[in-house]
Amino acid sequence: MRRLVILFFFALLVSGCISIPLFPQKMPLREKSVQGSGPDKVLLLSISGMISEGKDGGLLDRDDDLVARIKEELTLAAEDEHIKALLLRINSPGGTVTASDVIYHEIMAFKEKRKIPVVAVIMDLGASGGYYIAVTGDRIIAHPTSVTGSVGVIMLRVSAEGLLQKIGVEASAIKSGAKKDIGSPFRPMTDDERAIFQTMINGFFSRFLDVVSKGRSLPPDQLKAISDGRVLTGPQALQLGLVDQVGYLDDGIAAAKKLAGLSEARVIMYARPDAYRNNIYSLTGGGGLESLARLDLMNLMHGASPQFLYLWMP
Repeated sequence: MRRLVILFFFALLVSGCISIPLFPQKMPLREKSVQGSGPDKVLLLSISGMISEGKDGGLLDRDDDLVARIKEELTLAAEDEHIKALLLRINSPGGTVTASDVIYHEIMAFKEKRKIPVVAVIMDLGASGGYYIAVTGDRIIAHPTSVTGSVGVIMLRVSAEGLLQKIGVEASAIKSGAKKDIGSPFRPMTDDERAIFQTMINGFFSRFLDVVSKGRSLPPDQLKAISDGRVLTGPQALQLGLVDQVGYLDDGIAAAKKLAGLSEARVIMYARPDAYRNNIYSLTGGGGLESLARLDLMNLMHGASPQFLYLWMP
């Protein structure tokens, strides 16, 4: 009988009457409580790994696009009146200029709409774009052993000219203007082109400094102290006014509840139905230092096109 049942379902599958998806679609996010009790909630939003839009993984890679996931979580949270505070758990070396700025913008828009406090906790790494996003917080807490700072911009450009010469290949471009192929990896960069890119980088850097200045109310002399792109420990960042406190994730939860005027609250996370989230340290993506170890420069370059990054890249 069992063999007949198996043969019956096999026949249906072959005939096309039933189908089994090889790559199931992602299910909507669901709320999961990870700590505390009561009707009021603190949403723990995890910003981990490289900050970028899109994901260039294989067919079996089911990780979320970070920017899209953050937007999805904030959209759900905006409709939940029981959410009284937002806690950002940051563990990132940064990423692309635009993706970092988009997440910053979405969190600031959420704050404006809901009028609830935001607390950022920097775990082992909250550098460059990671810190850019942390500045959305009404209070920033850095782990005692965290690495943060790296306020600045870097542009990556691959040069393939020498390699092509070695293998006897020549690349040429027919262009409408002298600067149409600016940044091409197939020829040297001219002084004029370098000056153009430097002007763009200076603009992105000015925006970064403006975000930090407004978010942290830092005077020019303190901004100057970090404008060389240096990384800092949590205690060093506290001395320079980049963070408000050195502490742990529990301190971030306590700060979020205090700013929201709550004595009791549930800490919640959003996750896919098949994801396991049972405490405040449960991951939703690759970690900060781990993402540096797995940094794929060629994948980041997207076809050798120059990339502007708020990224700590030692």
